[in-house]
Amino acid sequence: MAVACPSALVTEASLAWYAVRVRSNFEWAVSTALTNKDYEAFLPTYRTRRRWSDRVKEIEAPLFRGYTFCRFDAAQRLPILTTPGVVSIVGSATGPIPVDEWEIASVRGMVASGAVIGPWPFLREGQYVAVEHGPLSGVEGIIVSFKGQYRLVVSVSLLQRSVAVEIDRNWVRPTSDHRR
Repeated sequence: MAVACPSALVTEASLAWYAVRVRSNFEWAVSTALTNKDYEAFLPTYRTRRRWSDRVKEIEAPLFRGYTFCRFDAAQRLPILTTPGVVSIVGSATGPIPVDEWEIASVRGMVASGAVIGPWPFLREGQYVAVEHGPLSGVEGIIVSFKGQYRLVVSVSLLQRSVAVEIDRNWVRPTSDHRR
């Protein structure tokens, strides 16, 4: 399948996901601008309550504050970098570092599930599991216990950030595939 890319027609398989660092509170604007430039952008969000001086309101907020994700050819990154609000593409001195495809797929599955989701401290250690039942079927991550509830934690290693979602422990099976 081909994906429209401003500079050329490139196969989707040759494009990788990258974490794009954005200015504070510019996640929505950058994600929209990248989509308008015909790039595949992904801004995972969650519902949260915010307190103002006179009221409490439920809002939609980015799961990874200061970041959005975009699929593009790293050799053609100038249009990404010139997008208003973009600070940089996460990487090293040798260039952008792609985010693992399975990490993006897992975060997408969690967001699409409709389950209660939210940011979580980054974890490296723990029991890796694969969800076999329920709305998160196919998602892989680490299982943790928090306030008597089980949560599935999915991490984006490059950003050293994690996301947690409440699950039923009976939905999962242990896996030895750490994908590290």
